[in-house]
Amino acid sequence: METTTAGGTEPDGTETAPAAEGTPAPPPAPDPAPTATADAPVPGVDGFGAVGAGADGGEAANRAADAAVSTTAESSDAGVGPAAQAVAGTVRTAGPVSLSPSRAGDFMQCPLLYRFRVIDRLPEKPSEAATRGTLVHAVLERLFDAPAAERTAPRAKALIPGQWDRLRESRPELVELFADDVDGERLARWLTEAEQLVERWFTLEDPTRLEPAERELFVETELDSGLRLRGIIDRVDVAPTGEVRIVDYKTGKAPRPEYAEGALFQMKFYALVVWRLKKIVPRRLQLVYLGSGDVLTYDPVPADLERVERKLLALWEAIRLATETGDWRPRPTKLCGWCDHRAHCPEFGGTPPPYPLPLPQAPTTAQVQGRMGPE
Repeated sequence: METTTAGGTEPDGTETAPAAEGTPAPPPAPDPAPTATADAPVPGVDGFGAVGAGADGGEAANRAADAAVSTTAESSDAGVGPAAQAVAGTVRTAGPVSLSPSRAGDFMQCPLLYRFRVIDRLPEKPSEAATRGTLVHAVLERLFDAPAAERTAPRAKALIPGQWDRLRESRPELVELFADDVDGERLARWLTEAEQLVERWFTLEDPTRLEPAERELFVETELDSGLRLRGIIDRVDVAPTGEVRIVDYKTGKAPRPEYAEGALFQMKFYALVVWRLKKIVPRRLQLVYLGSGDVLTYDPVPADLERVERKLLALWEAIRLATETGDWRPRPTKLCGWCDHRAHCPEFGGTPPPYPLPLPQAPTTAQVQGRMGPE
């Protein structure tokens, strides 16, 4: 695992875990992969994708992937919370049927958070940091529509206003972000920070020498166990020799080295999906941190991905058990301060909403005695 660093002013607001923000990155190291650097042209290869459709990037993209197929057996309930179901007179009878990197991360962070997002589908307020990340992802995706020679920083920054308009049209709730910004000063500062992130990307990669095989690629596969994995990959590069690089943009800052493994979990998840779909182990996984100007890379081997698969299977078994029993326990951490659901969390004196899935009936006293008594 290696990290290369480029300097620059750090804008406020990140997508990474708050505990890891502002921490120093490992010292610079050379990039050994001959086909995975920004200095090597990487042409697209027709047909690499054919595994899904694109969407906006970042966390919003993975949430879109989660919503693309219902998390219950009744597709009519997709994206509908318990309150809405009660009004509609519908009853959910099945739990989650797939797993994305974001939702796997939720369960590992806090099982109750997973329940609130996947089972209860509680609404969450949009945040400036996450929305800025979605905007920057959209800009970097659209920049590759231009001929290579025209992929410049000024052109990329010029895309920001139009992509912001498009984002607001597709997600009306974002109007709330700046509803109280009467003079527009906060919005102007926010857009300037997005420009800084986009401009910093040009110090880390050279888009004039890249031709992605795929952008914002929705991928999905079903493991032999029946577990369905899905997600959205920001960018896939394929070298002339066929080597694959998976790239993910982060508008936050790089984590400290001791937290790098957690940051790479998402990338190994994607690598596993690509391996199962295409029978190809990606040559390189690359995280581009625009908030701090760092590039974190990792070259996986099959044994890595097999370990990830075993971890996901164990995780899914824990999710299945929690779904069946309704036992979703909170896991308090420093990240609780950023959670939208504290009002429903027992750790903060709250009460979770009524469980929307059926639970097994407790045996009656007669049934228990009948099993324990003599025949």
